[in-house]
Amino acid sequence: MIERKEHLRRLRSLMRQFPVVGILGARQVGKTTLARQLVETHRGPVTYFDLESTEDLARLADPMLALRPLTGLIVLDEVQRHPDLFTQLRVLVDEPRTRRTFLVLGSASPDLLRQTSETLAGRIAYHELAGFSLEEVGRQQWSKLWHRGGFPRSFLARSESDSLQWRKAMIRTFLERDIPALGLRLPAATLRRFWMMLAHYHGQVWNASEFARSFGVAHTTVQRYLDLLSATFMVRQLPAWHENIGKRQVKAPKVYFRDSGLLHALLGLETGGAIESHPKVGASWEGFALDAVVTQLGALPEECHFWAAHSGAELDLLVVRGNVRRGFEFKRTTAPATTRSMHVAIEDLRLSRLDVVHAGAHSFAMHPKIRAIALSRLLEDLKPLK
Repeated sequence: MIERKEHLRRLRSLMRQFPVVGILGARQVGKTTLARQLVETHRGPVTYFDLESTEDLARLADPMLALRPLTGLIVLDEVQRHPDLFTQLRVLVDEPRTRRTFLVLGSASPDLLRQTSETLAGRIAYHELAGFSLEEVGRQQWSKLWHRGGFPRSFLARSESDSLQWRKAMIRTFLERDIPALGLRLPAATLRRFWMMLAHYHGQVWNASEFARSFGVAHTTVQRYLDLLSATFMVRQLPAWHENIGKRQVKAPKVYFRDSGLLHALLGLETGGAIESHPKVGASWEGFALDAVVTQLGALPEECHFWAAHSGAELDLLVVRGNVRRGFEFKRTTAPATTRSMHVAIEDLRLSRLDVVHAGAHSFAMHPKIRAIALSRLLEDLKPLK
């Protein structure tokens, strides 16, 4: 088992500040395991409810009767299956001299669980749990992490075939069980077809009209499909950055799969060799490296963008925090070189620095404001944002 120390540290910090803390993430990403690791080291009483268990659901038939006598840490797993609990939680945490902390685990985003935000405003903090990161598995295993993705059971599988089999089963379960369980009535076959088509557009600018023509539906319908996959942590919509710089700029988002292993499974890539020889290998590597950079920086979703002008200049990742603007390019090469587009991005976007993340072995300066960083040295050479 890989202990997720940074996530545990962050959760403990949030639990000292908020009466309700939510762990959100995709199905099977390790939320329950993380919660149990937290429970094992928690000082004081702990009560655990699994809302997929009929027995625990029966215990919560009258939530106030079940929860009010409890003190200490109360864990509610798969809380999206019982969203009406949030009203009761508000009453409980607002009681004077309360000695309860609630840890709620869910497989949907805050947008999909808007009841939480509306009912528990000011009382809840969210912590998003993604798959294994480069820091958690070690830089020596970056290639394995890229090929298999970060879902624990996929990464830790005994063989490539076992890993692929798990990912295929996970995709089927997500489409056939998890989506309907969230109350979203979409035919599994339709969403699978959309998901597979989206895999071929990984790393590209979203074109709702093109997808709508392929499916014979309105562009708002395919946008709803995309938003659904974003809300359940399966894809990332990287918004375009645009400002008044005297150039026409792209305004549609780019779309990336959040997990490279799922991308490879949907593309039918069964081995590392198949991945390396596929036309989407560059886009797959770019998405993996982008996610690694965002994680290492500790950047928030609202701080991350891409930028592209219709003149041809572009930037793969723009991170904006306060007055600081950092740019990133991703090149699957061992010998990155500066380009005119990089210099245009530095000038037009007023970047403090531009880093080129590449597949080679060394990091080195390329220009006073441009640095090449080897993906294998990302943990050492890229410092988190302050």
